[in-house]
Order: sequence, then structure tokens, then C-alpha cells
Amino acid sequence: MTQQFTLTSRIKLANGLSMPRIHLGVYMTSAQETKNAVHCALAMYRNEREVGSTILQYLSGNSNASQLKREDIHFTSKLASNSSYDAARKSIKQSVQECGLGYIDLFLLHSPYGGKTARLASWKAIEDAIADGEVKTGGVSNFGVKHLQELLASKPRFPPAVNQIEVHPFNTRTEITSFCQQHDIVVEAYAPLVRALRMKHPVISSLSKRYSCTPAQLLVRWSLQHGYVPLPKSVTKDRIIKNGEVAGFEIDAKDMEKLDGLDEYLVTDWDPVDAD
Repeated sequence: MTQQFTLTSRIKLANGLSMPRIHLGVYMTSAQETKNAVHCALAMYRNEREVGSTILQYLSGNSNASQLKREDIHFTSKLASNSSYDAARKSIKQSVQECGLGYIDLFLLHSPYGGKTARLASWKAIEDAIADGEVKTGGVSNFGVKHLQELLASKPRFPPAVNQIEVHPFNTRTEITSFCQQHDIVVEAYAPLVRALRMKHPVISSLSKRYSCTPAQLLVRWSLQHGYVPLPKSVTKDRIIKNGEVAGFEIDAKDMEKLDGLDEYLVTDWDPVDAD
């Protein structure tokens, strides 16, 4: 039986909370594009204000036919850089204020850069933000295995529930994803569509035809079947909707292996997973 994944599907986190199985990425989008994309997707990179205000406008407006409430929305933001505890705590408070949503559902350390002391101090700031009700769930981004081991070894009050990393068939990061799954850390896959760099790859084209889906849908489905939370980015209504329409097919085991075999360690943006 085909496992059903839709834009309303959720995955349970280690802290008992949950988050959507498919997210909307708004990295490097303009203010107006962000507003349009968020509005379409409602069925951070310095754009917290635009995302938050659009969410609030939607919830209180006539377009909210489903009568969604704040608790139905999952909003993620990040700490731009690791430094001191005070700087991180101040930044989190500013993010909560900027978005205007009352709290942030998932707050991530953007990268492991800054060194061990800065990483652990910044994580303590997230823990205190969780304790103070400003953040629901804490996670990390671009963390390699050694960074995750370091954080877990520090005996955190709130272990990271999510690691957001670049993952797709052309960069499977098996070591990191396996470690995360062994330690109940959800892998959130950014750039799951490979930033459109491999849409015409022969294997992608062939399997898209076999399953009567778009290359983007194939890549999203691959991510979901591995247990990841894909973060496809789009600013157009049609593509946002299509990216979530992956319930009608399931990639069989042999084809999943074929997609896994495409790994070439293709990095489409940056790669801090080995940072000191």
C-alpha cells in the first residue's frame, strides 16, 4: 500500500511534538516573493518579518477558508552565527519579536562555525528559549557527525530534534543521516530538488516517466521515503502545490537503490559539516 504523504502530513519529533513532513523554503527570496509563497503554502534569512506578517494576515483574512490557527502553522528560523550565550539569546528574542507570532516552532543553529565553545553556548541559549516558551523545538543545521556527538556528549537538557542539511540523491550524506536516525534526530533536507541542477539527468527523467510524475515530485518522494523532511523552495503557486502532490505513487525498492546510487557528493551551496 502506498504511504500517503501530503502537505498536511506530520512527523513526530523526539520531544513529543510534531512538524509537517514537507516544508516550504524561503531562503534568498525577496520580500514580495516571500509573501506570495507563504500565502500560497498556507493551506530565514532576514525575512522573519515578511513571513510572520503574511501568516498573521492570512490567519485573520477571508482567504483562511480552513480556519487555520497559529498552532496549525509551523514556523522555523535560525541563529545566523554562533558566538556568545548573550548574543545568541538576544538574537532569539529579536527573531521572536520580528516574526510577531508569539513563539517560534523550530529554531536552529545555522551552522557549526564558531568552534565548540560558541556552539555549546548558543545551544544553551536555545534551551533557555525553550524553557521560557519562546521556542517550541530546538535543532541544528549543517552539523556533521562530530558536531552532533559533541552536542550530545554535553548532556543537553533538550537534545537537538532536527538536523537540517543538504540531502538529495546526488549527495546522500549517508554517514550523517544514519547517525541522526540512530539518535532520533529528524533529518530536514534542504535543496531536495538539487537546485534544478540535475532535473534532466537520464535516471531522473526515466523514473519520472515511469511514475508519471515531475522530476521535482520524484525527488521529494525519494526524500520522504527515506524518512526525511524535504524543504523544497518555490515562489510560484503551481509549483508549490505540485511539489506536495506525491501521494499517488511510491518508488519501489529497486528504483530507490538506483537513485541512491547517483551520489556524487554534489554540494549546491556550502558545506560546513567538517568545520572545526
